[in-house]
Amino acid sequence: MRATQSLSITLPHEMAQMVKSKVASGEYASESEVIRDGLRVLAARDQAVDNWLREEVLPVYDEISADPSKAVPAEEAWARIEAHISGGKTGA
Repeated sequence: MRATQSLSITLPHEMAQMVKSKVASGEYASESEVIRDGLRVLAARDQAVDNWLREEVLPVYDEISADPSKAVPAEEAWARIEAHISGGKTGA
């Protein structure tokens, strides 16, 4: 059994040109290598999001679900974010 599968894909002209440019520059040996590398990057990003959700978001959700008094109202959260961005103090 082959370890690869041939696919026919359609790309917008800009993306197709980007793929061709990567090969023409010598950065990649073939158009397939460009697509494979892009898919690897996409898979890594998806895994990073999954890890973030599992390791950071879910524990906070569980904590707030167990004790809703720990929740911060949205207005206060936005005020803290805006203060942080502007270099001010959060008041927390």
